[in-house]
Amino acid sequence: MESKADALVLRAADYGEYDKMVTLLTAERGKIGAALKGVRRSGAKLRFAAQPFCFAEFVLASRGGRSTVTSAALHDGFYALREDMAKYYAGAIVLSACDKVALEEMPSGALLVAAVTALGSIAQEDPLALLRFLLSALAFAGYPVSAGECPVCGKIPSGRMRFDFSGGTFLCEGCSEEGVPASESTYLAVRAALGGGAATPDGIVRALRLTGAYFSYQIGSELPELPEYLRLLRE
Repeated sequence: MESKADALVLRAADYGEYDKMVTLLTAERGKIGAALKGVRRSGAKLRFAAQPFCFAEFVLASRGGRSTVTSAALHDGFYALREDMAKYYAGAIVLSACDKVALEEMPSGALLVAAVTALGSIAQEDPLALLRFLLSALAFAGYPVSAGECPVCGKIPSGRMRFDFSGGTFLCEGCSEEGVPASESTYLAVRAALGGGAATPDGIVRALRLTGAYFSYQIGSELPELPEYLRLLRE
């Protein structure tokens, strides 16, 4: 039985002497594991389809519960991500987050669109692209972040404030002792990524650090590429 699916390669691993196994993110079926036969041979036509960041239309043959890629038509390889170390790590964080929140047979169209959009924006040097994606991935997983009014007093937080990990909300410092301290620049960066206002470079770094911690808290798994990406941003 054959089927077609637009999919993003999240990761790939060597298998046997000449094959690779890939994990694909699809809109209809969530994550799919599939084999690419012979792609490690010199001149293999499907070598591109076994590379992370590959977004293509895959033709999959399924038999006995296993899938094999029989052909692929490339949509975008996001090659610019391989030409810059910071972009590469940002893209790797996108793939890692997708791998951690998507499940097999779980419709993941919104996550796939967000990931592909983010990879393109990262390649084009959009400073908010990664933060915007992580917030989308968290919302997809059921843990949205709010950067609106303080849920206690109803005012827009300013100055020193706190971030509540249990609810994904920013609170005025005097309204609650829950959560961790957060800066106004962090709040404004999250707010900008969600569609309102502007952000400073320092605020974006702080927001990524906080969002990464919130991701780990809620998903139960860290984003191992994030510390190195933040280090590269500081250079």
